[in-house]
Amino acid sequence: MNIVRTSVEIGGKTIWFETGKLAKQASGAVVVGCGDSALLCTVVMAGGNQPFDFLPLTVDYQDRNGASGTIPGGYLKREGRASERETLISRLIDRPLRPLFPKHLRQEIQVMVTAMSYDRDNETDVLSVCGCAAACHVSDVPMAEACAAVRIVRVDGALVLNPSYDQRQRADMDLVIAGTATAITMVEGGAQQVDEAIVLDAFDLASEAIGKIVACINDLRAQAGRAKVTIAAPKALDADALAGVFAKGEAGLRDALKIPGKHERKAGLKAVRDGVIAELVAGMDSEKVAGFTADCKEAWEKLVRKVMRQDVIETGIRLDGRKTDEIRNIWIELGAAARAHGSAIFTRGETQGFVTCALGTDMDSQRMELPSGKADRRFMLTYGFPPFCTGEAKRLAGPKRREVGHGALAHRALQAVVPDKSEFPYVIRVASEILESNGSSSMATVCGGTLAMMDAGVPIKAPVAGIAMGLVSEGDKFAVLSDILGDEDALGDMDFKVTGTTKGITAFQMDVKIHGLPRAVMAAALEQARVGRLHILGCMNEAIAAPRAELSAYAPRITTIKIKNDRIKDLIGPGGKTIRAIQDACEVRLTVDDSGKVEIASTSGEATDRAVAMIRELTQEAEIGALYVGVVKRIVDFGAFVEIFPGTDGLVHISELAAGRVDKVTDVISEGDEVLVRVIDVDRAGKIRLSRKAALGTAL
Repeated sequence: MNIVRTSVEIGGKTIWFETGKLAKQASGAVVVGCGDSALLCTVVMAGGNQPFDFLPLTVDYQDRNGASGTIPGGYLKREGRASERETLISRLIDRPLRPLFPKHLRQEIQVMVTAMSYDRDNETDVLSVCGCAAACHVSDVPMAEACAAVRIVRVDGALVLNPSYDQRQRADMDLVIAGTATAITMVEGGAQQVDEAIVLDAFDLASEAIGKIVACINDLRAQAGRAKVTIAAPKALDADALAGVFAKGEAGLRDALKIPGKHERKAGLKAVRDGVIAELVAGMDSEKVAGFTADCKEAWEKLVRKVMRQDVIETGIRLDGRKTDEIRNIWIELGAAARAHGSAIFTRGETQGFVTCALGTDMDSQRMELPSGKADRRFMLTYGFPPFCTGEAKRLAGPKRREVGHGALAHRALQAVVPDKSEFPYVIRVASEILESNGSSSMATVCGGTLAMMDAGVPIKAPVAGIAMGLVSEGDKFAVLSDILGDEDALGDMDFKVTGTTKGITAFQMDVKIHGLPRAVMAAALEQARVGRLHILGCMNEAIAAPRAELSAYAPRITTIKIKNDRIKDLIGPGGKTIRAIQDACEVRLTVDDSGKVEIASTSGEATDRAVAMIRELTQEAEIGALYVGVVKRIVDFGAFVEIFPGTDGLVHISELAAGRVDKVTDVISEGDEVLVRVIDVDRAGKIRLSRKAALGTAL
């Protein structure tokens, strides 16, 4: 057994890689670790090309409860389908890894990560990227070079590399940055309204650390790497097809590109392409037509890319006629759903989102089981992308990885401005349904989510807007594109999304398709994004300038009262019987915590008042000097026990029954009588002493 181990110090912690010990039948297997976190990362490449026109790569990250010393919840007591966290980490690994494989590779590749040990001070997402890159690099799978990822947070104004759990909790910026030894290729993270310059500084710090990790992975390959599989070069296009399409198609292509509508432009481009191909294959031997036509279609895609990019660089005019920094037309409608607590339709060009906001109580919070522990999520956001939004008809299934990822980005963007529970005691759920899509639907969700919450009366810290940016570069020339279309995303060199307020950034996501992105280009893109974001915020401000002062009539009103800790059991009752009875009788929702804080949620003020009265009656306590009308429950030789309110009684001693001497208690009162009494003492044990004599004296 030839076990090879390498290590590197990042941010004061040691990251190590080991191969040759576990999963030796995989094409490549590496264990990566830091502190007490350890992950097994494997890659397998199947033999034989698959009939796909894309790279058949799948990435799966798997948390394991045993790794954190916990037992799964639920009946089956085993791990089930991928959680949101596992899906997001899988996407995080895929994005920097995928561009490193040959684009024409058609052999199926599966990358898997299994958590072996989990230490919350050393989060496993960035380790997974590094471990998978190492597994692919030491394997025989053809990969151009290694990549790596690091986490950078800002704590008390200072940037911290490879932070602890506590530092992450206190940070006002949390970024995961991935790249190769020479270029940053992916960024994902959130912030509390930080300045763009801080993000650029984080990039500089990350670049150096990524270079060190990549060098460590290269060392691992030098000692234990397998020879790479040689794959055939992509088939060269027929020279006549390439020349013919470029010669005959450019004029018609330029005219079709000027068609404003997405589907109309697509139909126009297809008509021109088909016309050119028909002209080129006229009179050709029928046996050669199919192959020649396929080459013509591929040549056409090359021509589209060339012309679109050339026009943007040379003229500054884009597919839909906009300038590079121009934002599409925006229109907004609030209150689109009458029964929703808040709602908005946000439309930007041919991208449209319908977003609702619902308010609930603590009972509606999302209970999550994470490797770092159990948690309650009080702010939730979901993103839906139905097939009709792109004019397609597809089978409906559960949320896909893309939908989970876009929802997480929008959630991160808005989480920064959601009020604390102490300011706004509601659980908030924002739901976005994309009705039309032509680029940047996740950013429409951010804008629509802000508007829906403001329409619902949520006192957010500041409105948030989002914008998707693109880049086209040719040699030393480049153009940054604001508010990109879907086609510009596909044909461009970069896709990055920035969300924020007027003060700064709240979320950031970037994927770079070219090798290397100069700091000056990134700075220019961030500044153009900031200007675009401010424009969108201005449009949103015209629709609604501040959160509504009143909640919807259909939203629950939460009233908070306090009871003593030792009375919580009285409110809950045996098996929850009492609290359920109050909820059913008053049609309210009640929650009570260990401190004795009771929240009553109802859309009716009258129902709330009834519930408060019932709770007060059930949990009230005797006050010294206070008068009560009680019922005699039991008579003894030395006095009578009087119930002054449900579940609470006190003793009226025989000497306190009347002003004169009383020989027998029954000479004055009988069981079942209503009597006026005054509380004269409550001892340390909670026993109450009552006086009828003192009460009658007051009454007289």
